[in-house]
Amino acid sequence: MVSSVAVLSDVHGVLPALTAVLAEPLVRDAEVVVLTGDLAAGPQPVETLDLLVSLGDRARWVRGNADRELTRPDASEPVSRWAASQLRPDQVSLLAGLPLSLTLEIDGLGPVLFCHATPRDDEEVVLVDSPMSRWADVLGDVPDEVRTVVCGHTHMPFARQVDRRLVLNPGSVGMPYGAPGPHWMVLGDGVQFRRTALDLNAAADQIVAESAYPERDAWADEYVRTNYSDAEALAAFTPRSRG
Repeated sequence: MVSSVAVLSDVHGVLPALTAVLAEPLVRDAEVVVLTGDLAAGPQPVETLDLLVSLGDRARWVRGNADRELTRPDASEPVSRWAASQLRPDQVSLLAGLPLSLTLEIDGLGPVLFCHATPRDDEEVVLVDSPMSRWADVLGDVPDEVRTVVCGHTHMPFARQVDRRLVLNPGSVGMPYGAPGPHWMVLGDGVQFRRTALDLNAAADQIVAESAYPERDAWADEYVRTNYSDAEALAAFTPRSRG
């Protein structure tokens, strides 16, 4: 049984955001840090993975679709193709061996299932406003005793009741949609949605200074200095959420 869990998702190789979140007292003091995927596909992939590995046994890892893409040479996004070319063999092996999901017993919540997109697929899209029938489909194979499911993938924090189950999304550390700044979550003695204060211009400047990604300036402008709104993200994701 675990008493406190910090949940970090969708870091996307944004090292300044990850560093700021790991410095938060609630994260430093958490018994376990669950990483729910899409960790390194971004401008600082090697450094991001090295920092996460330094958490040791406190870290529990789940595979995201972008993590899976980094193990192949044909990633769909330019930044992912570049990031894949930067990883060391040990980092590729780490990502290739990650599980699709994991379950932890947490005080006050019982068994909690963690995944990236859905429990059955690392790329499937389900949204906070998806119909109950869609949620029932994607959660159909989850054991009855699991009453809480934590997912990432859509970069927007939410809590949603689904037929007596609680579905939670912590939002994104590195590429948030909606309110700017790194989002994360703490479980144990309830559920806390958190957002870390971050100087976004300074973070973008750090990425530009330290990353070797050829398009780092434009990437940092699009995803760090500014960010997409939740309305824009929902409009883009909705066609993919219909199954």
